[in-house]
Amino acid sequence: MSTRGPRGPYAKSAAKRQLILDAALAAYAEAGSRGVSVRDIGERVGLTDAGVLHHFGSREALLTAVLAARDVAAAERYGEEESLWRPDLLAENARTPGLVKLFVDLAAAGAEPGHPAHEFFTERYETLRARYTGALADGRAGAPQEREADAAWAARVLLAATDGLQVQWLLEPSIDMAADIARLREVLLAALHGTAQG
Repeated sequence: MSTRGPRGPYAKSAAKRQLILDAALAAYAEAGSRGVSVRDIGERVGLTDAGVLHHFGSREALLTAVLAARDVAAAERYGEEESLWRPDLLAENARTPGLVKLFVDLAAAGAEPGHPAHEFFTERYETLRARYTGALADGRAGAPQEREADAAWAARVLLAATDGLQVQWLLEPSIDMAADIARLREVLLAALHGTAQG
């Protein structure tokens, strides 16, 4: 069995697609809060708008792929465990407002079932809820069903707070997202482990 990667036109297409994704990630990371056009991305890789979209099918599919690539890069850099509340990851988000704005915009648009980002966000939240439920339930006393239910609630609250803080931060950049999420995490863990102060 051959272990070689794809060859011929498919390999070239896959390589070009990756080149476009890398260019788009860089464009959004550097963009600040202003938008990035398909033309901006195309200029970085020597393609027209149509040439860029040829590899993704639509602008929305391209932008969804950019967010997926961002998640992959973050997992490779920081690891998947507890990545949501890592201060260094949240601090990196604060250095890339263009990517944060893209995430917020697509998350809202992806609520529509027909949107190209719908499946991405549905799967992303299912995966994150499951991962953080497990992390938050670890070491907690009580019946398994109760632990799971409480940890699932805490995971939803933590995800909701993170996304909501990103919106507030776009409007008011002085907000320290990393510190706020770290503080919320401690409050939730204290509540789950029965050490919250009354």
